[in-house]
Order: sequence, then C-alpha cells, then structure tokens
Amino acid sequence: MHCAKGAETLIEARDLVRQYRVGSSTVRALDRLDLTVRRGEFLAVVGVSGSGKSTLLHLLGGLDTPSSGRVCVEGRDLASLRKSERTIYRRTTVGFVFQSYYLVSSMTAEENVALALTFQGTFGPARRRKAAEAIRRVGLERRAGHRPNQLSGGEQQRVAIARAIVHAPPLLLADEPTGNLDRATAGEMMALVRRIHEELGTTVVMVTHDEETASRAADRVVRLRDGRLVDEGASTP
Repeated sequence: MHCAKGAETLIEARDLVRQYRVGSSTVRALDRLDLTVRRGEFLAVVGVSGSGKSTLLHLLGGLDTPSSGRVCVEGRDLASLRKSERTIYRRTTVGFVFQSYYLVSSMTAEENVALALTFQGTFGPARRRKAAEAIRRVGLERRAGHRPNQLSGGEQQRVAIARAIVHAPPLLLADEPTGNLDRATAGEMMALVRRIHEELGTTVVMVTHDEETASRAADRVVRLRDGRLVDEGASTP
C-alpha cells in the first residue's frame, strides 16, 4: 500500500501488526488492524487493558514503529521517516495528552506550556503570547502562575492539554486522559477536549476503557479486542 494524501483522510492504517517478544513467547498487541480517521473527526478507541489501545496510539504518534503494515498520516508513511523526521513529525503534527500529566514541578502552569514551544523553536514575545492564549483556552488564566503542586488533578490535566495544543497541531492523541480524575472532573475534561476539537478543527484520537465517556465525547467509537477492531458506531455528544 502506498500512502495517498487526500483532503478527507488524515490517518490511514492498513494491515497493522505490532508484536513483541516476551521471554520465549511472541505477543501480538495489534493483529492486522485497519483504521481510517477523517480530518477533523473525534474518534474514541475503547477497550480493556491489554487490548492494544496504547500500542495503537504510540504507532499513530510516531513513538513506535509497526512490525508490519503501514500508518499514513497526511500522506506520509511514518515507518519510512528517519528518526529526526519522526521527531519533527511529533513536534509539529501531534499533540499528546496522557493519563499522567508529566508537568515540570519547578515551573508554573504557563511556563510548562511555554516549554513546549521552546521545542518548536518559538521564543520571546511570541512564545509568551501563545502560552497565555493556550492557558486561557483551557480556563486557567487565574492559575497561570501556580506550580503543579498548587493545582488540583483536573487543573494539572488542563495544563497538560494546553501544552498539547499550544502549537496548534492538526492531530491530538489522548491516552486515558481522564484515568486519574473523578467522574465529575472527567466529564468537565471531556467537555473541554470536545470544545477544543470544535473550535480549532483538531482531529482527536482518544483511547479509553470508559465506554460512557467515549460515547458522550466522540463522533465515532471503535472497539478494540485482542488487537483487532470488533465493531464501531457513531456517537452523539
């Protein structure tokens, strides 16, 4: 399969396999998976622990490469990219949100967001302006000068989301983003991600074990079991 760049499709994965050696055994985390994600879509991938969700997200984000098959994003075969090119892809095309927040404890919320722009090569007034705008977009203007230990779990996840979107990536990948939050805060977080998706036109791929969260937030839900997609359907936010 050759990667074809189309106006409608952002991600196309075909015959995707990722397997690992565990001792003397081979574990197939993804098993000939096919997936297409439209540009501007909010897709949720639902599955239990060990179903292959995080493996899929790592392949889409260029953090890992498949054992066989292809992942094409914006017409580029990620496996064909050199290491330096994959780094540029992650910095320019993708924003990551994880279950853990990964904030720098000695930096304020706004400084954590601005740090991401340093890796983009953005400095000076432009960096401060973009970081402040991202903080405003997630509703933390009044907490911008606080360090992570002065913020609640929900506020820390908002900082992590601001950091992920500060460079306006076309693709946002979220790995169990509400996993460390109570249900009420998780609902607020999903509403925030949904609003960012709508306002910025960002394509979102979220993996979660929470069927209810997925159904409420996403345009489409696919279900993953033992490394294979088993069914899918539309959702109404």
